[in-house]
Amino acid sequence: MPNRRSEQMQQALAHPLADKRIEILRAVGDCGSISAAARQCGVSYKAAWQALDTLSNLAGAELVSKAVGGSGGGGAQLTAAGEQLLRAAGLLEQARREVMGRLAPGRSAAALPAALGLRTSMRNQLPCTLQAMKPQRGALDLVLLLGDGEGRIHSRITRESAQLLGLQPGQRVLALCKATAVEVLAQAPAAEGRNLLVGEVQRLSRARAGGEVALRLPGGENLVGFCGPASGLRLRGPAWALFSDAAVVLALAQ
Repeated sequence: MPNRRSEQMQQALAHPLADKRIEILRAVGDCGSISAAARQCGVSYKAAWQALDTLSNLAGAELVSKAVGGSGGGGAQLTAAGEQLLRAAGLLEQARREVMGRLAPGRSAAALPAALGLRTSMRNQLPCTLQAMKPQRGALDLVLLLGDGEGRIHSRITRESAQLLGLQPGQRVLALCKATAVEVLAQAPAAEGRNLLVGEVQRLSRARAGGEVALRLPGGENLVGFCGPASGLRLRGPAWALFSDAAVVLALAQ
């Protein structure tokens, strides 16, 4: 049975291809400096620190030993745990390339990394294309297009998160949202500052207090949310899903 440290290392490597955290850790080992690693990877010093802190939390061990050198950084080197994590990441990437190399090229093969690698409690996972990135109150407002090209979702994330994911307009992403964050209504509400998607009711709780509702969006995507009592919703009828831009989390689709 795997020990606690082994389980935490697996957790730290759950999505090594989904952002730049492993790349930044490797650059620290090469450069001997967090600030130099940030420049090499094209992210801010703050984003590099965020990446290393997140990896250390997931791994359950300090991955970098740091020498204080002022706001610009200072010396840094990988710990034994950091070296071990990079070796494991290299082996996983090699295995991934070998598996993908055996698959016939095509859409289904390209979708496999996202389908097999993502484990989350969020039931709503919508493939989107990143259309635009707009500054908003110290963060970024991301405009996401659904598969039909008509539906739009907004997500608000930090600049550091965008850097670590390497987000660029035109990129394919997954928009994730908890079902409990989605309010489903029988009539179109005022939705200023929030996401609003229209769909057709596929499943509907009959509980008097309200409950779970499953919608089919115009592009064929499925969305799950919750309605209140006496919602007025009916099967095969129209419904509107309302949720905050802050409730939408991004993952890379491939």
